[in-house]
Amino acid sequence: MSSTEQIIESGRRVLKAEGEALLHLAGELPEAFPATVRRMLEARGRVIVSGIGKSGHIARKIAATLASTGTPAHFVHAAEASHGDIGMIAPGDVCLIVSNSGESVELDALVSHTRRFSIPLVAMCSKPDSALMRASDLCLKLPQLPEACAIGMAPTTSTTMALALGDALAVALMEQRDFRPEQFQVNHPGGRLGARLIKVGQLMHSGSAVPLVVPDTPMSEVLIEMTSKGFGIAGVLKDGRLSGAITDGDLRRNMDRLMQSRAVDVATPDPVTVVPDALATEALALMNARKIGAIFVLSNARVPVGILHLHDCLRAGVA
Repeated sequence: MSSTEQIIESGRRVLKAEGEALLHLAGELPEAFPATVRRMLEARGRVIVSGIGKSGHIARKIAATLASTGTPAHFVHAAEASHGDIGMIAPGDVCLIVSNSGESVELDALVSHTRRFSIPLVAMCSKPDSALMRASDLCLKLPQLPEACAIGMAPTTSTTMALALGDALAVALMEQRDFRPEQFQVNHPGGRLGARLIKVGQLMHSGSAVPLVVPDTPMSEVLIEMTSKGFGIAGVLKDGRLSGAITDGDLRRNMDRLMQSRAVDVATPDPVTVVPDALATEALALMNARKIGAIFVLSNARVPVGILHLHDCLRAGVA
């Protein structure tokens, strides 16, 4: 077998072993999983997640996922706990400790603190008879499956299962809280995730910036409105509601009689619109599909409340 084939085989073997471990875990979800979710839902404080070594890295990620999906949480490093950080854990919190063996001495201070102050302790561990599991109120037992590395010692399968079980907790808590996309956006204001969840109402131009005319407006005045507002479009209002829109394309199609026409003669009736609560990504998709550069934002009564330009979406990173 060539070196390249050996490398590919190693990668496939690890992924297959870890994938099978996750399927095994799904089939044997820890009995305490529902009780753990309920305990975390009822917590008056935060979910404190801790661990040491590779389990500590997993614990940090679990805490971050919980915090970003509606469950207040933070990570406490097990080794730093006995040097003052244990003060971050208070009555009203729930403590989740991740440890494959459940015997790491760095966990002792955390365990003692939770016992002293009656703070609920959840253990995520593979050894049911470990000191950690015996001391805990709830035990999320991980299957004792072989690690994926060739020597069977490097934390691989075990950390993958712990990470996945942490994700399962976070998602179950999200669903129990009925966590909404708009709440997710509040916790993700930066980057592409945040941009994808921005609402039209957050980006639209409103008030006097919206180019609007009435049906009898002469086209000479419509051109001034379109030019001064800079969106390349004007909306036609009839009885306070949007009845049509005039775009650059409408101007070209009516060029031979443009200056003798009124807004109603040139406007395209019933233009495509969006509502303020629509996602900006949806508005962008509409503009791309219709090959237009701007879209009017209407209330439920079809009253114009704003206008969104393609460039507004691009500046916000919505793409």
